[in-house]
Amino acid sequence: MDFDYFCIMRLYIRNMVCRHCVEALGAILADAGVAVHDIGLGYAVVDDASINPEMWPRIDAALADAGFERISDGESRLVQEIKYAVIDHVRSEQECRLKLSACIEKHLGQPYDNLSRVFSAREGRSIEKYAIAMRVEWVKELLAYRTYTVSEIAFRTGYSSAAHLSRQFKAVTGLTPTQFLQAGAPRGSLADV
Repeated sequence: MDFDYFCIMRLYIRNMVCRHCVEALGAILADAGVAVHDIGLGYAVVDDASINPEMWPRIDAALADAGFERISDGESRLVQEIKYAVIDHVRSEQECRLKLSACIEKHLGQPYDNLSRVFSAREGRSIEKYAIAMRVEWVKELLAYRTYTVSEIAFRTGYSSAAHLSRQFKAVTGLTPTQFLQAGAPRGSLADV
C-alpha cells in the first residue's frame, strides 16, 4: 500500500470573521501554489513541503492586501482563538443565548479568568466589549439584508428585545437601526472592530 507522507503546518491568520474570509484565504493560498488540507476562521492547515521560504513575502503581501495577517507568537494566537470563539458565540443562534464566559471556556478548554486577562492585556478591552462590537457587526449585516425585522434580528442575535438591541446598537454606532438603514447601511473596516 502506498502512502503519501507530508508535513502539515497550521497557519494562524488574524482578521478573519466570516465564510467570505475563508474563501479569500483559500484563493490566496491557491494562487501561491500552497497545498491546503483545511481552512477555517483564523487558520489554514497546509502542506509544509508546498511552501518554500521565498514564498512567504508574497503570501504575506497577499494576506495584507486582503486585510489579513499571519500570526506567529503564542499569546497573539490565543487572542485570535478567543476572537473566533466570540464570533462563533455571537453568530450561533443556540450559543448566543448561553453565557459568553461558558462558551469561551468550552471552545478553548481554559479558565475564562486567564483568557480574559490575556485578551484585555493584548487588546486593551475586555472580551465582553469585543463581543458587543461583534454582535453589532452581525446586526449590521442582518439589517443590510433587509430580510428581517428588528424584532426578528433581536431574537436571532440573542438580545432580550428589539428595544435592547436598539439601545446597544445606538451606543456603539451612534445610530438607531432605522437610521443605519436610511444611511445606506454603511459598514466600517472589520480591522477596527
